[in-house]
Order: sequence, then structure tokens, then C-alpha cells
Amino acid sequence: MSIHGELPELAAAVLQPGFVGTTAPDWVRRWLGTGLGGVALFARNVESPAQVAALTAQLRSENPDVIVAIDEEAGDVTRFESRHGSSRPGNLALGAVDDAELTESVARDLGRELADAGITLDYAPDADVNSNPGNPVIGVRAFGAEPQLVARHTAAFIRGLQESGVAGCAKHFPGHGDTAVDSHHDVPVIARTVDELAECELIPFRAAIAAGAQSVMTGHLLVPAYDPELPATLSPRILTGLLREELGFDGLIVTDGIEMQGVRRRYGLEGATVRAIAAGVDAICVGGDHADEQTAIRLRDAIVAAVRSGEITEERLRDAVARVRRLATWTTRTQVATGARAVADAAAGAGVAVLGSTVGFAAARRAVRVTGTADGPALPVTGVPHVVEFAPPRNIAIGSETPWGVGDPLAELLPGTTAVRFEAEDLEPLADPSAPVLAGAGERPLVLVVRDVHRHPWIERALTGVLAVRPDAIVVEMGIPVTVTGGVHIATHGATRALGRAAAEIIAGVDVPEPAPQPVAA
Repeated sequence: MSIHGELPELAAAVLQPGFVGTTAPDWVRRWLGTGLGGVALFARNVESPAQVAALTAQLRSENPDVIVAIDEEAGDVTRFESRHGSSRPGNLALGAVDDAELTESVARDLGRELADAGITLDYAPDADVNSNPGNPVIGVRAFGAEPQLVARHTAAFIRGLQESGVAGCAKHFPGHGDTAVDSHHDVPVIARTVDELAECELIPFRAAIAAGAQSVMTGHLLVPAYDPELPATLSPRILTGLLREELGFDGLIVTDGIEMQGVRRRYGLEGATVRAIAAGVDAICVGGDHADEQTAIRLRDAIVAAVRSGEITEERLRDAVARVRRLATWTTRTQVATGARAVADAAAGAGVAVLGSTVGFAAARRAVRVTGTADGPALPVTGVPHVVEFAPPRNIAIGSETPWGVGDPLAELLPGTTAVRFEAEDLEPLADPSAPVLAGAGERPLVLVVRDVHRHPWIERALTGVLAVRPDAIVVEMGIPVTVTGGVHIATHGATRALGRAAAEIIAGVDVPEPAPQPVAA
């Protein structure tokens, strides 16, 4: 068969589209039978591990080696536990503990859970060095702000995750940490020299490659030191010259969501896809927003047309397809060898599943840090507390569906606890934002919960006013602890379910074992 006869199948092989629903739609199953290389799962596709196992079994019935990807960072960004919040601590918390063996064990635990549900590629870990504390999209998703710390934990995470046959994916190459722009909305510029990049951003990616990372995700970032015109996802200089040739990476290169404005605004979906493949990308992640067959058709046909016109060479497309198939074969072989594939097949028919990582809850407890002033309140609290949670806008990566906070776990430990949540629109217009915050507290212990207070002036203003009246308030920072204030300050280094529980246990003074996984209907 000529290359032109094969083209639609080859073009489909490099796509990883999303879809809507908790079962495989007909169009996805049909495409898997005619070349589609993989799919990407989002929170909308996940109800329980058993349901995901049934979904992946459907996909494998059409293509046993299908790549099933998910963006599960096991932190604030969670898709597998989006309905409950992650039962693991997330990267910044693991970096705060700085025990690489702990990070590896958490990732190993995650890998087993994902593999047992039939997932084969995890778009994690985040290997960015969060050197800019004002970063609106990375923050607690990074292991920290120091390159060597991020490098050792990135490598540990990849080793642990891949033991179960779930491919790790270091992101967002060549590094999204030093930016104040979210690439979901625009193109961030990384204004560092080649030497500065080598001494910071690239160190964790070198460690990931040395640890055997099966894949790397590109960032929609303009890095003028290497390419002053094209963002990394579309740049041959960065993907082929830097990542392939200089760093020696030979695994799968996958894009961040191709519909993100960092590349789509200027080049369009089809244009960004074609340029990415031509530049050295092997797989296109799409479907966070455009989760339909028509989008897949548009991208497949654009790739076909680009090969026919010479914009993408036949050799480049075949190379990308070969890497997709090599990753798929590795995951199948490893998951069969570990027994995870058999577990996934059995779980597909189960009526009950469990959610929750005992390893993760234990790790979260190690990450929480408590500081206080000499005249600050004593812990644990005496009496039933009132909790006030300040909710800043969440970026797209974290999503809006995942619960967070300290109010709910405190209410479980101390019945009668009350909680209220404020957003910017509730407090920003007020001359005295402290008044509504204090309204329900009375003389009860007061717990103020914030996320990245240093990035949100309305929270800082409200907090200052409340602490002037109630200096005995406990402040729980569930973001990056840049601003430390309050008579007692509890830094959780993330807003996962596990970290919320760990903070609540300290406040309540309840020394209990980690909660047992809770049964849920499959």
C-alpha cells in the first residue's frame, strides 16, 4: 500500500483525543479499529476505579495496545479522584518533606492504582522549577523552587510510577516555572539565557531522562534563547535540537492540550497540530474543550494534507507513529508482566470500588508545617471551631469540580464545626471585608483557610482586617506559604483531600490512623 493509502491510519495513530461520557462512545471505538493510537481521559470520564476499568476494557476490546492517558498529578490537579479530592499530597508537599524514597513510594502506589484501572500513560510528574512564586498555573504542582530538589523528586516519581507499567511524562518542557502567564490563555515568555536554562529549568528534565521517563510533554512557551519566533511545542530547535539531540531523549513527545491559547490563538487547531508534528512531536493531546469526533477528523485530515503537501515528511510521520506504538507495546508488556492487566480486567466487572490511598494520607501528615507566635493560640483547639475559607479563582488545570478545604474534615472530627466560603466578589467591594468574615465566629476558635494569599490582594486585605480583631485566629495556607501570618500558621503545601485532613487532625488534636478507603458504587 502506498503512503497515501496509509495516511489516514498513520495520522490517527498520533492523536490522543478526549471524549464525553463514562463509557466509550461509538466513534472512539470505531476509530480504535482503524488506527487511533490513544485517548485522553478527563475528570468527566471518571466516576470510580471500577468504572474506569470497565471503560478501558471497552477500549482494549478494539485495540489491545491502546494508550489510555490521564492527567493525574496526585495533587491539586487530579482527574482520577476529582470527585473527592486527591488522597495523596501532591508535589509541593512531597518536596517540602524532601524524602525521595517517600516520593517514589507515593508514585508507586499511584501507578498501581492507575494500572489496575487499565490506564497506561500519566501526564505526570510536573518537572517545572517554580522559581516565580507569582506563577498562576504551576505553584503547588511543582516540587519546589530549587532545581536539584525538583530533579531528584521528578526522577523518584518516574521510577515509582513506571514500575507498574504506567508511563511517566515529565512536563512542561523546557520549563514553565518562571512565568506569570498561564499558557491556557496566552504565550508565556521564558526570558532566560541558554546558560540560565541549563542551570535551572533543564536540570529536572535531564534527571527525568536519566530515570527512564517514557514520555515528555511540551509547554506552549516562547523561549527566545532557543527560538525567538515559535513556542516550544512548535519549535524544531527546541524539540529536535534541544530535547532529542542535546538531551538525548528518545521516548514519546506529547503536546500539552493543543487547543490551549498558547498555540491555538495564532495557529489554529489544525495549524498548531501540523507544526507540532513537523517540529518533532509524536502525539497530540486534544479534547479538554474539543471532545468530539469532528475535532479528531479535522486534525487527522490536516496531518494527511500536510504530508501530501510536504509540510510534514513521510519519514517524520512514520517516526512519530513508531514511538506511539513502542510506548503502547511497553505498557502492555509491563502491565501483563506485573499482573495489573488481569486486575483491570477483573475490576471491570466489579460492583464496588475503593477510593483512597493510605500511603498518600500518611505522606500528607509529614508535609504539614506549623509555626506560631509566642502569644499565639494553643493547639489543639478547645471548643468547636468556625472555619472561613477564602476561594480564589482556580486555573483551568486544577479545574472547578474538585472539593478542597479544611471545613469538611474538621466537621467530621469535631461535630458542630461550621464553615463558610467567600470569593472575591463577596469581599472585594466592601470597605470592611472583615465584618462578614467574623459574623459567624463569635468567641469560638477561628480558622482562616487561604490559597496563595500572596497572589490575591483581596484575601490579604480581608486577612489583615480579621487578624487585627482576632489575633488568635489560626491561618491555614493551602497554597505556597510565601506570606506567613496569624498567631498559628499551618502550611499544608497544597489543597488535596489528604492535606486538608492532615491539617484538620492537627487543629482538632485527634490522633487517628489514616481513614480507611470508603466504598463507593461502581
